[in-house]
Amino acid sequence: MDDPRRLPLVYVRGFAGGTSGIDKAVGDPFYGFNEGSTHVRVGAHNQPLFHQFESPLLRLIREEGYELLVRGSQETYLAEHAQVPANSLWVHRFYDRSSSTWGGRPEEYRLESAAADLLDLVDRLREKTGAPAVHLVAHSMGGLICRCLLQKVLPDRGRDAAECIGKFFTYGTPHGGIAFDLGGGWLERVRDAVGIQGADIFGPRRMYEYLTPQAEFDPGGPPEGWDARQMPEGPGALPLERVFCLVGTDPADYDVAFGLSSAAVGPHSDGLVQIERAYVPKAHRAYVHRSHSGRYGMVNSEEGYQNLRRFLFGDTRIEASLVGHRLPDDDDLVWQAETRLSVRGLPVVMHERLAAHWCPVQLDPPVADTGADDDSVPLAATFLNSRLRQTTGEPMRFVLMLRLLSLRERRGILSLGDHIERTADFSDTLVIDVGTPDAGSGIWAAWNSEIEGAIRDHRVAGAPRSDEDPTPGRWVPPTSRSPRAPSPWSATEPGSGWWPRPGAERVPSGGGAGGDTAIRTRNSYARGAPRPRNPYAPRNPYPRNPPRLLRPRPQ
Repeated sequence: MDDPRRLPLVYVRGFAGGTSGIDKAVGDPFYGFNEGSTHVRVGAHNQPLFHQFESPLLRLIREEGYELLVRGSQETYLAEHAQVPANSLWVHRFYDRSSSTWGGRPEEYRLESAAADLLDLVDRLREKTGAPAVHLVAHSMGGLICRCLLQKVLPDRGRDAAECIGKFFTYGTPHGGIAFDLGGGWLERVRDAVGIQGADIFGPRRMYEYLTPQAEFDPGGPPEGWDARQMPEGPGALPLERVFCLVGTDPADYDVAFGLSSAAVGPHSDGLVQIERAYVPKAHRAYVHRSHSGRYGMVNSEEGYQNLRRFLFGDTRIEASLVGHRLPDDDDLVWQAETRLSVRGLPVVMHERLAAHWCPVQLDPPVADTGADDDSVPLAATFLNSRLRQTTGEPMRFVLMLRLLSLRERRGILSLGDHIERTADFSDTLVIDVGTPDAGSGIWAAWNSEIEGAIRDHRVAGAPRSDEDPTPGRWVPPTSRSPRAPSPWSATEPGSGWWPRPGAERVPSGGGAGGDTAIRTRNSYARGAPRPRNPYAPRNPYPRNPPRLLRPRPQ
């Protein structure tokens, strides 16, 4: 998963709007990747504590040893140097030619041209650095530029995306386009027909044009059921295990247009992109309570940076799922889960899906018995890095908060007869320790309710959980059956190479560099499940993922 050599990293910014917005964007040497933020935490005696996030640019330089090689101009530097360090940061300045501040006549911005220019930059960096590939990090529309490169530009030239792109990380990218809660669809139709300030790139027809290779393109438009979020799989395509989508859930702090944008898009969003449209299916993703941009934006946040850093350079992947859950036989009950994942030593939550943030986990059982062995419900995913531990010799630790909530509805109407607001049917925190070469391989897990004292004082004891899976590098501890709570889970461990190769065994590399560890929580019985957001709020409007009432499985 991690090459000791750092691959070149290219940042691709988001949508700037019309000429005035473009002129403002190009005035920033780093297109916003150098922006930080501050926020206040409550300390002892209710006194505010200051916390400063410097910016992802500065943190990558300071903590991961990257170099910034602008020195007047990126293009000049590349032209004058035969060799360039691989551990270098670059900004794709695709808006420069569309700005009016340079004099002359600005060119019309076109997303396909920006994607083609990105390929030119990627090829130059690979040539100058000798690196096998380049990492892409993108905010908002920048992620669509990268996807145009991966899904159209490279295939049209007969090239494989997997051969030149390492990993692909997106902050708040509208992978499924931008839609509005207001207007009954008329706002989208007007935007796509008129193309106000080029915003039609977020509509389905334009997205189909720049996300579809010429060999598969239909001039009549996208076929029925086409989902813009889907990325291709198979030979030549970038494996989805090398894609990570950061999803924002805070619309209130997105103050563009005096808050009109977030009001139009709706509360189930980051203020501009609706939650269900902000990720690629089957790719890694995390939810953070941050807005699309601004003072509390995702790019300039500690949460965003920690997810980025661990995805790019981590040696262990963590996946938590609810496996084999059974729900009481009551057709009127809706079940959901709330989750929050934190990593020891960090000042922020890495992932949280809460009802209050309009993104709880839907515990829908299968509509029909398909006979599949794995009916797990994904709860959380994150990446760990053994070299970032506070103390060597200790395992890596993360905790997963799990709340199961229930809501009774009759004919779509909330029933208050036995309702107790904001009360969980089950609530506990799973403390998970993942072994390392120096601390010893294995997985240890314990529920907080079974730990005496504070979690920080808890130390692993005894042998790690036994392994039920003979696959090298994969742990599957046995499931203990408890009638009162979900019980621990299963796991897999690291492999070698700077990215997981399709079909390769994920085997520990010995030095902690490379690999994936997947961990799945198992639940044998749940007496309740999570309550949604506001029960009176409208259902998720995204047409291809409508929430469904649970059909509880008989015990």
